[in-house]
Formats: sequence, C-alpha cells, structure tokens
Amino acid sequence: MRTTIILAVALMHAPIAGAVYKCVDEKGITRIGETPPDECAKVVMYEVKPNGQVIRKIDPTPTAEQLQQMKEDGERKRVADKAAAAQKRKDMSLINTYANEKEFEVARDRNIEPIRGRIRASGDRLKAIEAREKKIAEEMEFYKSGKKKNSKGGGKPDEPPPILVAEQEKLANEREQILASVANQEKEIEALKVRFEADRKRWIALKSGEADKAAPAKEAAAAAVPTKAPPKKN
Repeated sequence: MRTTIILAVALMHAPIAGAVYKCVDEKGITRIGETPPDECAKVVMYEVKPNGQVIRKIDPTPTAEQLQQMKEDGERKRVADKAAAAQKRKDMSLINTYANEKEFEVARDRNIEPIRGRIRASGDRLKAIEAREKKIAEEMEFYKSGKKKNSKGGGKPDEPPPILVAEQEKLANEREQILASVANQEKEIEALKVRFEADRKRWIALKSGEADKAAPAKEAAAAAVPTKAPPKKN
C-alpha cells in the first residue's frame, strides 16, 4: 500500500510526455523547449501539452530588488497585523473593564493622585532647601563682609568653611533634580489625561458600533502610562 502511494505521488509530479515550455521573451520572441529556455527566466513561462493545453503557469524568478520588496511588504504586513491584534485586545479590555463613562474619570484620578502626592512632597522639600540655602547665604555673607576676622587679627575676611560651600552646592544640585523630576511628573499627569480621554472616546465608539474595526497602527500603540481599572463595587 505504501509503495502504491509513493508511485502515485511520483507520477503526479513527473513531467508529462511531450510537454514543452513556452514563453515570449523580453524581445517579444516566442521561445519553446523541452526544458525551460534560458530566455524565459525573466518572463512568465507556461508548460503546455502537445495539443496546446496549458498545464501550469510558471512565474519568473524574482530579482534581488523584487525579493527585497517582497521582504519589506511582508514586514509591513506583519507590523500591521500585530497592531490590529493589539487594538483588538485593547478594545476587548475597554469593553470588559468599564461599565460607564464615569469610571474613566475615577480610574484617571486614582492614577493621578499618587503622582500629585509626590509633587506635593517635592514642594515641601524645595521649601526646606530654600530655607537652608537662605541660612547658608547669610553665613556666607557674614564671612565675606569681614565681620569675622581671621585668627591673626587682620582685616582680611575669612574664607567660608569648605563644608559650608559643599553643602551649598549639594543643595543647589538637589533643587535642580527635584525641579526636573516635578516637570516629568507633570508631563506624566498630562499623558494620563490624554490616554484616559482617548480610551473614553474609543469606548464610546465601540459601544455605539461606530468604531473602525481596522484601527490604525497608531491607535494600537500602547501609551507610556497604562490605565488601571476602577475598584469593583460591592
């Protein structure tokens, strides 16, 4: 039985007796041969029976440029399919997570509040830094004004202690770092607002049936800050 199957498969792929290969080359000349003519390599070729019936169509061998184009097209399709799948998952998550528009506001505010808390803490620290910097500045002025004489009794003012100068620089660096951090946190809050608003609009579109099923890739891209579901009600 196995031998019979192998013979049948071999006969299916065996060349048909009398069949020839035929094409019209790039110069418009018809080429025919028992084996594929070299001139047919870049054009469509046909395998035909003696009676002229076409057995199969043989596409030309792709050029290097065509192969590269095929590769790029395949990559674009892969990216588009991945984006579409991501959008579908996101849409399902929106529908299953939020019951109404108000829940988007609840989730948004719950995500924003910890960031605002960090900003408030940074503000308190900045006030402490400002107070300490003011105190150091007064001490620096005390040395520079000449009110504190050197140990030999001369009129030249003493240099501020190195530890005081180092603390002043440290506080200045910390202040700059805190200000930069606060700026980033404020951007994070704005990004959250934009994200939740976009999700809310998408949810409305999905609920109303007006959403485009083939969403653009940019809509499928995940935002930098993920949304969180509101707490479940008892």
